Amino acid sequence: MNSSVIGKFAENAVNFLFQHFRGGFDAFSAALGAVVKLLEDGLAAVPFVAMLVILVAFALWRRGVVFAVFVGAALMVIHYMGLWAQTVSTLALVIAATFFSLVIGVPLGIWGARNKRVEVILRSLLDFMQTMPAFVYLIPAVILFGLGRVPAVIATIVFSMPPVVRLTTLGIRQVREELLEAGRAFGSTDSQLLWKIQLPNALPSIMAGVNQTIMMALSMVVVASMIGAGGLGEYVLSGIQRLDIGIGFEGGLGVVLLAIVLDRLTESFGLKAKKTRRSVRPAKPAATSTAVRT
Repeated sequence: MNSSVIGKFAENAVNFLFQHFRGGFDAFSAALGAVVKLLEDGLAAVPFVAMLVILVAFALWRRGVVFAVFVGAALMVIHYMGLWAQTVSTLALVIAATFFSLVIGVPLGIWGARNKRVEVILRSLLDFMQTMPAFVYLIPAVILFGLGRVPAVIATIVFSMPPVVRLTTLGIRQVREELLEAGRAFGSTDSQLLWKIQLPNALPSIMAGVNQTIMMALSMVVVASMIGAGGLGEYVLSGIQRLDIGIGFEGGLGVVLLAIVLDRLTESFGLKAKKTRRSVRPAKPAATSTAVRT
């Protein structure tokens, strides 16, 4: 089956980048690979018991006793299945992809919120990024960066970045106009309005974007196991290739437990930010009686 003109254009564009900027891609791949490996080695160096205590204590602080018990049970189940090393590898990939998604996505969201033309362009681009099948991102990533963790992280960044861009833009645009007017009345610059009024009030929406970015990164890392990303996704892929229900279920259960833990922990920051924002809202003036005594 031959590709059409559009497909040939995309193929030629990727080949052009590979032929003329191969040195740059190789250097970037080496740097990103070193960052991911350093992160994975750092997480792997922490003993399981120490990681268990840290995460349970963190869950107790953020969500309470019930969720702390769940986190402890989830980690014990993962360790019992012998998937702790794969979980650490997957967690490192998710953290790396999420970090770079936020570094790129939050500024883009701010730019889109402050410039209508940029917002229109970003909306079209994000629609494309979100609706394109995830497997398609793997093809140019492999051509430009080879097999392994680096193309997996690159493809994951492209796939998981749209939510944080959209929700950052939405959160800033939903900041009440009277707050901005009050800031301007006190002589605030655009930069001060952004950092002291818009971003603090948009924090719940931004944290929701962070939460969704982490979830999409986790789902994409599993798909990226097809190009050598490793981790829990490779375990699931092995079960599919061998038609082994047990291996596939254990790998899938590990992904589910990790997803729930990450989802609830990141969600707690958004909930706290929302409560804080509500608590600092000015109280409405009490209604005064206008009745006239007779």
